[in-house]
Amino acid sequence: MAERKRSLALKIGGPTELTLVRADGSEHAVHPLWLRERCRDAATMDLRTQQRLQDPSDFDLDLRLLSVAQSSPGVFRIKFSDGHEAAFRAEDILAEAALAPNSHDAPALRLWDGALTDVPRMRWRTDPAAPELLAWLEAFLTFGFAIFEGVPTEPQTVLKVGAMFGFVRETNFGPLFDVRSTPDATDLAYTSLSLDPHTDNPYRSPVPGIQLLHCLVNQTSGGLSTLVDGFAVAEALRREQPQAFEIMSSTPVRFRYIDADTELTASAAPIQLDVTGAVTAIHFSPRLDFVPLFAPEVLEKYFRARRELDRRLRATDFEIRFLLRAGDLVMFDNCRLLHGRTGFDPAEGLRHLQGCYIDVDGPRSVWRVLRRRLGRETQVRRSA
Repeated sequence: MAERKRSLALKIGGPTELTLVRADGSEHAVHPLWLRERCRDAATMDLRTQQRLQDPSDFDLDLRLLSVAQSSPGVFRIKFSDGHEAAFRAEDILAEAALAPNSHDAPALRLWDGALTDVPRMRWRTDPAAPELLAWLEAFLTFGFAIFEGVPTEPQTVLKVGAMFGFVRETNFGPLFDVRSTPDATDLAYTSLSLDPHTDNPYRSPVPGIQLLHCLVNQTSGGLSTLVDGFAVAEALRREQPQAFEIMSSTPVRFRYIDADTELTASAAPIQLDVTGAVTAIHFSPRLDFVPLFAPEVLEKYFRARRELDRRLRATDFEIRFLLRAGDLVMFDNCRLLHGRTGFDPAEGLRHLQGCYIDVDGPRSVWRVLRRRLGRETQVRRSA
């Protein structure tokens, strides 16, 4: 985003016009209402909460700029036809203009496949300095996962790690869940069977955004953890099989979970898109999915499309594998990455992981707050 921001500029296009200049030389006036909604003075905004004091829909739709002047370098003073006057920093306008329409104001995603070599691994610290924590989050938000080494193996530590990045989301499994082979398991995760790539809890609404898995002990040689970048797979399907991509991004699939005390169901397309057509989530769990009874010709196309997607998700071309040792913790975006494991022999010894969920907006919020605080500290040092 920084490069895109540097390629933009603002200028006074006329006595009553503020103009945005893009990298390709194109220009367009900044809409008066767009500016009026972003006034940051005490008459328009509660400066403590950063919330508007007025409903912007009440502004005059024929609002005009009466004058535009550069009161100081990088600051524009604007008078509006409703009698309001406000100052705008060019830096603020350009930062927002640099964001893509569907941007979350977060680091750009780096899609990856099985050739990934720079796996984001960090040495865990319970009290990381702000720059270190920001670097952790930068890597996590970029790759969709991070592996922490040296996390204390006391039970429930995963909750403390989760709380550093967001708010732990309690489910019917409790605030945390134990992953180990048990008799009469209510979920295949609690067996020693291999698990194909899947996303967790697609039967919930909303789906848990981020999962943390912390290895307390692993005495087995199997049970390798696997991760697949679902966004990378979806984009490959869009390029190579556009019809299959369209079907998998538009067909509602019902997911269901049942045990003695719980029955959860939700519907979603396996590939979820936003209004711009960008992939925003993957919902895929072949052991739990049920497509509605559409006409045979519709289902024929769906089953073929699902096989195309599943074939790529299970291909070694897109998968990375690693062994979680005692003290390792993997945190991954459950809406982007699919996870699984190879089978293991419980007779070799104990394999015990503890996991929890946090919502996807937690790490993004912490990243933005740290970036803002460190930016202020930098400005203070420069002005000192």
